[in-house]
Amino acid sequence: MQRWIERRRDGTIAVELQAVERNALHSLLEQLRDLLLANDRNALRRLYPTAYPQHEQLEEDYQSLVHDSLLAQRLDTIDAMQATLERTTLTNDELGSWMTAVNSVRLTLGTLLDVSEGDELPSPEDPDFDQRSLYYLLGLLLEQIVDVMFDTVPDEGTEG
Repeated sequence: MQRWIERRRDGTIAVELQAVERNALHSLLEQLRDLLLANDRNALRRLYPTAYPQHEQLEEDYQSLVHDSLLAQRLDTIDAMQATLERTTLTNDELGSWMTAVNSVRLTLGTLLDVSEGDELPSPEDPDFDQRSLYYLLGLLLEQIVDVMFDTVPDEGTEG
């Protein structure tokens, strides 16, 4: 399996993305930024989950309290990832921003594609094959980021 993110023996975090992959991530981050700024509630519903589904007024009050803060945090993580997207090494904090940004992109894409937890890998005959494949690739990238975030130093037997 392709490894895009891994922690080296010296503790540094290596990023091995091709230019096409970096360009795709940049484009996805820009699209997410546009959706966030447009406040596209349908596309962003997984980023702003309902806290009070049975109480419309409580939900409205809650969203009015947290929305601006969450929006600012999401835009900051997009900025942080874009600022480091061309780098070949990252700090733990930078990788944390990548984790949040990639997860936000993946959740939004999954929402737009109506992906559910039990969905299988896409079939080439699927009209959304490219987007669904991208969704699964984002999942693999996110998995690698999480693995590295929680593994501060590689095992003796791993390459690095």
